[in-house]
Amino acid sequence: MDLMWVTGLLAGLFALHFLQRRFFPYLWIDARYLWKVVRYGLRIELYKVTGRVVTVVDDFMRQAQRIPDKPFVIYQDQVHTYRDVDRRSNKVARVFLDHSEVKKDDTVAMLMSNEPDFLHVWFGLAKLGCRVAFLNHNVRSRSLLHCFQSCGAKMLVVGEDMLGTLEEILPNLQEDNISVWVMSKDTPLKSVNTVMDKLESVTDEPVPAKLCQVTSIKDATLYIFTSGTTGLPKAAVISQLQTLKGAAGIWAFGGKEDDIVYITLPLYHSAASLIGIGGCIYLGATCLLKKKFSASQFWTDCKKYNVTVFQYIGELCRYLCNQPVILLPFELIKYDIQKDEPIRNEQGWCDHVKKGETGLLISEVSPKNPFFGYAGNKTHTTKKLLCDVFKKGDVYFNTGDLMVQDYDDFLYFRDRIGDTFRWKGENVATTEVSDIIGMLTFIQEANVYGVPIPDHEGKIGMVSIILKPNETLDPKSVYEQVVTYLPSYAQPRFLRLQETMEVTGTFKQQKFRLVEQGFNPSSVPDPIYFLDGSEKSYVPLTMDIYDRIQSGKIKL
Repeated sequence: MDLMWVTGLLAGLFALHFLQRRFFPYLWIDARYLWKVVRYGLRIELYKVTGRVVTVVDDFMRQAQRIPDKPFVIYQDQVHTYRDVDRRSNKVARVFLDHSEVKKDDTVAMLMSNEPDFLHVWFGLAKLGCRVAFLNHNVRSRSLLHCFQSCGAKMLVVGEDMLGTLEEILPNLQEDNISVWVMSKDTPLKSVNTVMDKLESVTDEPVPAKLCQVTSIKDATLYIFTSGTTGLPKAAVISQLQTLKGAAGIWAFGGKEDDIVYITLPLYHSAASLIGIGGCIYLGATCLLKKKFSASQFWTDCKKYNVTVFQYIGELCRYLCNQPVILLPFELIKYDIQKDEPIRNEQGWCDHVKKGETGLLISEVSPKNPFFGYAGNKTHTTKKLLCDVFKKGDVYFNTGDLMVQDYDDFLYFRDRIGDTFRWKGENVATTEVSDIIGMLTFIQEANVYGVPIPDHEGKIGMVSIILKPNETLDPKSVYEQVVTYLPSYAQPRFLRLQETMEVTGTFKQQKFRLVEQGFNPSSVPDPIYFLDGSEKSYVPLTMDIYDRIQSGKIKL
């Protein structure tokens, strides 16, 4: 009997193991991840109870005490230890404390590219208890001024290489009594203050700890700007809770203290700043920071610096390997691209898509998954919410992303909805591009949309224009307009000249058929032009140019 009992037990255990491997292959991986999330959630709950929040910057200062000589940032072959960055940020904080009028709870905007001083300024301002707004350094002119004004900033800190972008809006900033500081020792602009010369005369001792003390995880700490799904960018309010969640991401997915994290994304994006830099701080890891992504240097850098983690978005890699399962709840619902709205059934509810079908990614808004909205105009916040989705009274956040979930439960980005498309990892607001092109005196109307390109993710920009009566197209003027006022990813690469503009029943510009028709000159009945950087103009799109684009011989 004993032998039969042992044999039966072993057979049962073997059967359970087989069933687990067959039907639940990721069970133990999920369990380990869930345990990490629960542990971190308990830490967050403790902050709520005690009213004493340990912020990302607090974590950084703790790491600077624990591992002062460990490399924190490697940039252009220069190593910056945790102690180096801590002391440098202390000096930056001292400069602003002694020489500016900024104070705790003020908002300060930053316009800087990827460099160690981005972190010095960010951490220095955080140590003063300031909220920090990360401005997209690709944005220019009217859009840049809008971003600055929408977050209510009282001061602007500019990287030395970014100062030229301010010339157009500097008078507006002066009218609003905005203090502008540049990260250099001198400047030809008398109204701009300098930081680097003052760093030499201040101490690197910490500023009073009470300045950066936080008592609520709901307090706003950052403003990070969207690319603008309805036109101009919006300032998304980032709370202490969201920064803490972002910083725990790499750790939750298996990151370790001895990892070297390769960050090529712009630090004004939450992916690089909150998940990348914040993740390094939480782990006590090292960050290899690049000014921008370089495909030719990527593997050389990985080998040279022993990179173990690459922090990226979909455009930089064609696929994701070993993507961790998303624990937070989400839904994929049916979406009508032509009507630009979710599809509702006869009962008025939304329906889920099947696996392998494209759907709109939404997430339920709840006390555990709050949506803090956008700063400024409240209509921007309400437009991002879907009500009565599956039942009366429920509320979901509309991400604006069209996604596909495969049969292994991996998620893939497909497109952006509405007046936005995605190119080179950036969201392009078609209304803003249309406004810029429409400023030309010979153009009556401009309709901007995205068209797919073989072997590229997202869509590339194309504009269809109508000329004013008795006017002719000036391709060079269009080229100069888009290059001057738009970042490279938002510049339409193709131009279609039409006689009439098709509109929808509600008088919105019709984009769907234009997208379907694409830019093949042999099938499109209208003249098509191509943005040629070597000619500094839009040139007629010939079949030879078209074929070279399709084959990848012309880089876009």
